[in-house]
Amino acid sequence: MNAIVVYDSTYGNTEKIAKAIGAALGGAAKVARIAESNAAALGKAELLVVASPTMGGRPTEAMLSFLSHIPVDSLKGVKVASVDTRLKAKWVKIFGYAAGKIAARLAKCGGTPVASPEGFLVVGSKGPLVEQEIERASAWAKGIASK
Repeated sequence: MNAIVVYDSTYGNTEKIAKAIGAALGGAAKVARIAESNAAALGKAELLVVASPTMGGRPTEAMLSFLSHIPVDSLKGVKVASVDTRLKAKWVKIFGYAAGKIAARLAKCGGTPVASPEGFLVVGSKGPLVEQEIERASAWAKGIASK
């Protein structure tokens, strides 16, 4: 499967999740930080997974900028999924999470969702990841690859 995992990471936690997802998707999956990616070329993938930390209830500023450069309707025929890293704290729910906002943009660009937006937990704002989250990310990716 021709898969692309595009991510932004502030403290390295989202990068670990993105790499685990890419490894679980198989050898043809390309994992790249947004600075190394071309938003206009994403429509060539069969599967696109976008990952960002949740910062103030949304993706990072760099990720928001990247998403805004994906041309509308350019993801028609592309299966899409979104993930974020987030705190488990109750107060965080008030502001929301990055994955849902990413999913909305990918759908606006014509992508076909293959999974609900998914969050992976960090212990504190700088991490580390909660135990077993990397394994959970791998299992999640294997699940979407089979769709």
